[in-house]
Amino acid sequence: MNSVRSSRPVTGFIGDVLVPRATAVALWAWVAFNLALVAWVGLQSLKTSGDVWLSPFSLPSSLEWQNYSSAWQAAQFSGAALNSVLLTAVGAFLIVGFAAPAAYVLARSSRRVAAPLTSYFAMGMSIPLQTLIIPVVVVKLSLNTFMVDWVTGWWDDRITLLVFEVALSLPFAVFVLTGYLRSLPHEVEEAAELDGAGPLRSFVQVIVPLARPGIVTVLVLNVIGLWNSTLLVMVIAPGEDERTLPVALLHLYGTMQYSSNWGGMFAGIAILVFPMIVLYLWCGRRIIEGMTAGIGK
Repeated sequence: MNSVRSSRPVTGFIGDVLVPRATAVALWAWVAFNLALVAWVGLQSLKTSGDVWLSPFSLPSSLEWQNYSSAWQAAQFSGAALNSVLLTAVGAFLIVGFAAPAAYVLARSSRRVAAPLTSYFAMGMSIPLQTLIIPVVVVKLSLNTFMVDWVTGWWDDRITLLVFEVALSLPFAVFVLTGYLRSLPHEVEEAAELDGAGPLRSFVQVIVPLARPGIVTVLVLNVIGLWNSTLLVMVIAPGEDERTLPVALLHLYGTMQYSSNWGGMFAGIAILVFPMIVLYLWCGRRIIEGMTAGIGK
């Protein structure tokens, strides 16, 4: 009995004090590493190629802002940036537009199929994108042929890319919004019904404003995902006029390594990465609120 009692304080100390503190230290170390890495990339983008190799951890001897213009021109970032902005904006809007009503139905439905359907959406997040490459290519070619030969006479692969990006992003969006909407009280909808509002009006005028943190979470996370999408773009829309910024950055790497303009290479990385970092820092608190609201639901 005495040995059991003496072991309890040790176990309690490990579980209640040591493990939480060690976890906190590890997380803060990871945050510090990532912040240092972002700052290092920013400094490298303002150096000459010689300084990048000879003094990688020192401050720039002179600020080479022309690295950004050379990277922009070498990678043809103008068209790629336009493609990224349009794909990200339209794709994120469509994802939220489809996911929010679907999540509302699943969260409020009392039918037996609601829970299995939610599980199926969750299962959709577990499918690796690499396993879908061959079906994606087959569908892309078939859709292109069908639209050109039978419907419009033309087709743009960026439309196909948008369709696949939206379809593959819906499982995560529906799953997150379903959990968040389940955390909202039913009384608000009952009050709206007493005022004569139907299901559609209740959803638009009552549920959507209340679910804004969850919607913002899904919107921002999908904006980041669409902005950084690379594999699907390379498979579906590989043309020069169809490239997005991540694919253009890969081609910039092939150009800069032969011209040895490593400062321009880091400038291209900064052009791609920094806007999403700023967006995440701006909306970080709302993202956390939206992700944690439905954890226990």
